[in-house]
Parts: sequence; structure tokens; C-alpha cells
Amino acid sequence: MHEVSLGQTINDYLTGESLEMTTYEDLRQALARLLVEEKGYPRRNLYPKVPITYDIDGKLFSRCVDLLARNEHGTPLLALLFCSGTPETYTREAVYAGRLLPEGPAPLVVVTDSKDARLLRTLDGKELATGFTSIPSWEELQHLIQDHPTPTLDPNRLAREQRVFYMYSGFLEGCCGKECSTS
Repeated sequence: MHEVSLGQTINDYLTGESLEMTTYEDLRQALARLLVEEKGYPRRNLYPKVPITYDIDGKLFSRCVDLLARNEHGTPLLALLFCSGTPETYTREAVYAGRLLPEGPAPLVVVTDSKDARLLRTLDGKELATGFTSIPSWEELQHLIQDHPTPTLDPNRLAREQRVFYMYSGFLEGCCGKECSTS
């Protein structure tokens, strides 16, 4: 996702820390606020900008999940990703992100452009719900994760999935993965 600094700082809704204001940070903050204040997520169970980092052909690759909901033991439950286009065009990329979290796969992932959203099962990428109301409440999430197990990734599958996620994210490196130039 292409983020550009707006030359300001804001306080993170979840952590209270000062952070750089970017073109997408207001969306991330609004989604965190919605999850806590309207959907009942405990603030302590939400983590912003969780990095997925690994090596591809000797080169370090890193991409962040915008928000991650974890249970009380730190196990991923739901990964949320913003996209700069229509959510249906980012569903496969979002599913790979949900599978490759550092603590292990989350059973569910949401991809949203802030107007629309898709709730997906990471096991097979199946779309479970559409529309912004598809983002489950904390209580609904507890029931959903019981019905949707996480995928098992053996080392060979993990390596293949990392490579595919890298390819899906590859378009970011030309500009968004590096410092942009306007010249």
C-alpha cells in the first residue's frame, strides 16, 4: 500500500504512542476505533502494523498487516489489511498475509478499502461475508474461529506461500517499498 508522510504526528489510538501521520494512518486509526468502540474488541488484543518478515533469495522482505486481533495468549485470530483498490482484487494477497503471520496463521482475514470489506477464511480463501458490516464483532469472532480452523503450513508449503505473497506484494517495491521521488 502506498503511504506518503503528511509531515505531522498523531497519537496512536491503541498504543498512545506518537507516530507519523501518513495518507493511510487516519484509516488505520478509524478502523481501530471502530473495532474497540463499536465492535467490542478489547484494546489490549489489537496490534497495529504487525510485520511479516522473511528472506526471499537472500533478500529481506517485509510487509505489515495493518491490524491484528489476538486472543489472550497471543494467538492470531483476525488480520485486517487496507487496500488501495477494491477489496475483491486483494483477497488472495490478504489470505496469504493471514497465513504468514510471525506467530502462525490467523483463521480469518478482512481486507478493506474503508468503504467495502471482505471477510475471508485463510484455510482456503473462501469469502465468508461482504460489505463493511462483514467485519465481525469480538463476540462474533469468538464463534467464527471455532468453525474456521487455521491452515497447517509445513516448511515446504510455508516457503511456497512466502514466495507467492512476495510476488503479490512485489508491485509495491518500485515505489511504495522505497522512498518515493516526485521528480
